Amino acid sequence: MRRIGVLLFAAVPVAVTAAVYFLVPTDSADSPGDPSVATAQQASRQDARSRAEQERSADDELIAQLPPGLAAPAKKELAQRLVSTAESSTLDWRRTYGDIEDLDDGQGYTAGTIGFCTGTDDLLALVENYTKEHPDNGLATYLPALRAVDGTDSHEGLDPGFPAAWKAEAEVAAFREAQDTERDRAYFDPAVRLAKLDGLGTLGQFVYYDAMVFHGPGIDEDGFYVLRERALRKADSPSRGGSERAYLDGFLDIRRAAMRERRPNADTSRIDTAQRRFLDDGNLRLSTPLEWRVYGETYRVP
Repeated sequence: MRRIGVLLFAAVPVAVTAAVYFLVPTDSADSPGDPSVATAQQASRQDARSRAEQERSADDELIAQLPPGLAAPAKKELAQRLVSTAESSTLDWRRTYGDIEDLDDGQGYTAGTIGFCTGTDDLLALVENYTKEHPDNGLATYLPALRAVDGTDSHEGLDPGFPAAWKAEAEVAAFREAQDTERDRAYFDPAVRLAKLDGLGTLGQFVYYDAMVFHGPGIDEDGFYVLRERALRKADSPSRGGSERAYLDGFLDIRRAAMRERRPNADTSRIDTAQRRFLDDGNLRLSTPLEWRVYGETYRVP
């Protein structure tokens, strides 16, 4: 999982969302190694971010007029269960607050319900925000080490005590609430918001959310926003008059390819036998009952 920064995209009228926030194509004919090209792409993406933030108030009015979709309490609970089967191989996502391990994926420790990582800023942000409200918590003493290892897979300053401290803190209700808050701030809310602005229904909102969790809310080569950019070049989103099913089909193709490009042997069942299955069934509302398979295991929600 890659979590590099947090980028909130938005648009004014839904019909022009993609046009306003198109990023510079990453498959330019120019050499990707050319520093001038990389600098120009980065600058353009930062400009898009600035425009999105400036126009957010207009988007808030638009979002308020739309159905809750995945943000409805029952659907949000379903979303956490679906993600948990891919992240932790269980429907019971609430039992994963105390989970922590190094998955040997270059991200350091992965912990908690959504897989916060010591190497990708989000775990650091979680502990910093939590410590502001609860300065005497059992993780606060690790903040200097967490800042030092951010962006790396190092355990320096964290071993041997950090995993035990995490598990102990996960028994505290306030820390469980803090994990939920950071999950929503960094992943759920931005994904659902942008999916709505792209004209997507509940399934599409979940597709964006799961991609945000796995690929990270960044503007790096296979971050969520770059994958969305590629999808918008392949097919129009519903907000631009396109077919919802065709757009989501293209998005899932692009996401699957990105997973395989990064790791040729990556298990893509969270797409192939879960999200793709819902799409092929025409279940754009993500209605229950649902049945899907991840990593060879079958899950059902009545």
